[in-house]
Amino acid sequence: MPEYDITVSLHPVDYLIIAAYIIALIVIGFRFARSKLEDTEDYLLASRTLTLPGFVATLVSTWYGGILGVGEFSYQYGFSNWIVFGVPYYIFAGFFALFLAKKVRESNLFTIPDRLYEYYDRKTGLIGAFFTFLMVSPAPYILMLAVMLNLLFGWSMLPAILLGTLFSIAYVYFGGFRSVIRTDYLQFGLMFSGFIIIVVIAATNYGGLAFLRESLPEDHLTWHGGNSIQYLLVWFFIAVWTLIDPGFHQRCYGAKSGRVAKNGILISIGFWAIFDFLTTATGLYARAILPEIPPMMSYPVLAETLLPPVLKGLFYVGIIAVIMSTIDSFSFLSAVTIGRDFIWRIAGNPNEDRSSFYSRIGLVITGIVAIIMVIAIPSVIDLWYTIGTLFIPALIYPLLGTYFGKRVITPNGAFLISVAGFVTSAGWYTAGMLNKSGGWPQYPLGLEPLYPGLIIGGILYVVNWFLAPTENSI
Repeated sequence: MPEYDITVSLHPVDYLIIAAYIIALIVIGFRFARSKLEDTEDYLLASRTLTLPGFVATLVSTWYGGILGVGEFSYQYGFSNWIVFGVPYYIFAGFFALFLAKKVRESNLFTIPDRLYEYYDRKTGLIGAFFTFLMVSPAPYILMLAVMLNLLFGWSMLPAILLGTLFSIAYVYFGGFRSVIRTDYLQFGLMFSGFIIIVVIAATNYGGLAFLRESLPEDHLTWHGGNSIQYLLVWFFIAVWTLIDPGFHQRCYGAKSGRVAKNGILISIGFWAIFDFLTTATGLYARAILPEIPPMMSYPVLAETLLPPVLKGLFYVGIIAVIMSTIDSFSFLSAVTIGRDFIWRIAGNPNEDRSSFYSRIGLVITGIVAIIMVIAIPSVIDLWYTIGTLFIPALIYPLLGTYFGKRVITPNGAFLISVAGFVTSAGWYTAGMLNKSGGWPQYPLGLEPLYPGLIIGGILYVVNWFLAPTENSI
């Protein structure tokens, strides 16, 4: 488990700012512990009353939990951070808004596995629930929170992971989706404030684009950042994640209307573009000013170099807010998947309101599994890559197939496609990891494992599509 030997110097007022943030989060989060938690629709979707401001605040803040990973990538590869973690997601989010958002809301369901259960059958829903659970693991974000706790307070990584996990899921356990939404209002404002502060200070002290051109490696201001086309394309296809992202679906299910869901995503794209500018610029300044530091620590070390007391505390709160907004949301999504789509379904309990009770059990399981994943893969970028590579091929075709076209694949076909996509990518990934050269996996045929999973799943989908009867889509 990596620990970072970086000195952080905080003024007492900075600690007060961090403490005030934590207290505010607890007060806001636990305020909704009084809501009707035995009402499944209220606990899981806030009674489907999510308005446009709430939709935007919760979607924008949740999407950026990997803030230290973004700093790591932008420090190493420069402007290509925007190409890898920005542009592809805008494209797929726009597609989701225009062609999926209203359909998802009108389905009046609760989760992605609900859709698979309804459209196909029990086994497809169960396997979809398994993949969804792992895809929305909060593990990468718990790792980042632990790194911040280690950095700010000197805690060793294992206790930081345990305490960070416990705190992150406590108020969600009691308050459900309402707690997630209300705390995200706070996180939204803090994340933008923190990064605006550091970009303005850096530009004021060192200059703008001319300084960056003079101080950065040549590739850092190119679109590719020195990476291969195949590597960048893998990240582009990983952005397909957006179309099957449980967070997008959950917020659409919880929106007051399909119009709110559609417009909320389109507006969110604009805020994401602004935040991507801020985070990429921060990474570029970190590399230009501090060329030899651990990449994952680029944002905190830059803050130590540039920011005075108060502003430093606000910046650190901004980073923590980005991370926390994603941990609570992903933990809740993962817990709902376990509680509703596994335990409740398998138990065969006809009382749907019991699924909120089972979701609380799911929160505990989620925390345990996430801790194990963090210990096994202690890298944010590697966690993102692994999760996206393995589970996108498993879900993309069966799920999107439920929303488009009149001809549908059979339940057995959907199950086969899902399993085959996962097994192919997992096998390819394992083969590469077992055959490393210079520390890098050597994948069969030189193909990144996402591609064969998508190819095999796509071929099976087309074959099943031609063989399946024509029916009206649900």
